[in-house]
Amino acid sequence: MNPTDLGMPTFPQAAHTSTHNTQLRANLTHATHTIRTKRATAIAELPDWPQLRTAGATIKDHTLHHLDHYLLQLEQAVTTAGGTVHWATNADEANHIATTLIHATGETEVLKVKSMTTQETGLNHALEQAGIHPVETDLAELIVQLDNDTPSHILVPAIHKNRTEIRDIFTHHMADHGRPAPPHLTDTPTDLAEAARLHLREKFLTTKIAISGANFMIAETGTLVVVESEGNGRMCLTLPDTLISIVGIEKIIPTFQDLEIFLQTLPRSSTAERMNPYTTMWTGTTHNDGPTTFHLILLDNGRTDTLADTTGRQALRCIRCSACLNVCPVYERAGGHAYNSPYPGPIGAILTPQLHGTTTPHTASLPYASTLCGACYDVCPVAINIPEILVHLRERV
Repeated sequence: MNPTDLGMPTFPQAAHTSTHNTQLRANLTHATHTIRTKRATAIAELPDWPQLRTAGATIKDHTLHHLDHYLLQLEQAVTTAGGTVHWATNADEANHIATTLIHATGETEVLKVKSMTTQETGLNHALEQAGIHPVETDLAELIVQLDNDTPSHILVPAIHKNRTEIRDIFTHHMADHGRPAPPHLTDTPTDLAEAARLHLREKFLTTKIAISGANFMIAETGTLVVVESEGNGRMCLTLPDTLISIVGIEKIIPTFQDLEIFLQTLPRSSTAERMNPYTTMWTGTTHNDGPTTFHLILLDNGRTDTLADTTGRQALRCIRCSACLNVCPVYERAGGHAYNSPYPGPIGAILTPQLHGTTTPHTASLPYASTLCGACYDVCPVAINIPEILVHLRERV
């Protein structure tokens, strides 16, 4: 049982409230329809998309079937390259390792690259409890943090906010965390982006520690990969003295050549781009180039239990593109907060109950947060049969 699940409302209870929020539904409808239309155009450019999809699923399945081998290979490669590998059985262990490493440096503030894994572990709360201030540097994550809110989408955490709401958040709360918003800030996207840029630039140039996740880990070389669209990740991954990456063990792929598949499918499925504006790769540490100290925390937190389920294990293929959220009729109407999980939408409805079990009313309700229409399976770039797993988990409940 995950202690954070205690007392959380079931999905029907939470959705009953959120579906009555007309502004939320308008924000979500506009955003998801825009993203899904652009994605369809980007996918149509590739005549071999079905083959890429099959190749991605095959690589992930092969890796999961030989996860023990590839994790040890990764550990050896990272260590040889100058990094240090830590193993965390659960969220509390991962958070404890991270806070211990930060305390050893004497620093009290850290930069954060957008990371689903650290949301899963509740790292920000653990850092604050330990007297360490985390600074979210992704624009949408910054918006959520400043508003003392929680993310509602895997890719676009502040998808439930419109630009007028964002302007008000910046105006009222930026000064509490550093450089204040410019006076007379408007709600135009360029002005909002500039306000965030000015606020964060001071942090990038002065903060000595950064925390990231990773989109992929390459076993043969020990290379970690982060793809992003704003450049904040590049700043966090190159400027600080110490880099700590907390990554789920399922993010591993065997070879550098395998990455070629996912660098085609991930950006098209997530941001509808041919490639991500920033693809940052690092292998251990290099003298006079990037952080001088690198720690990799490998997180289980229910993943090996999921791997033992022959039907449900395909959820571990997920590359966190969020395409399934953008086509889901339930997510579009209920919003991400109704799932009460870092992983909302169809993928959250199958991943959260597997990572944390179905022993609470909250997690037991998530497999029913679907019409079983199959749209999520159709768009998944690694062919996760989400409806099949939903039915499987309903049987378990």
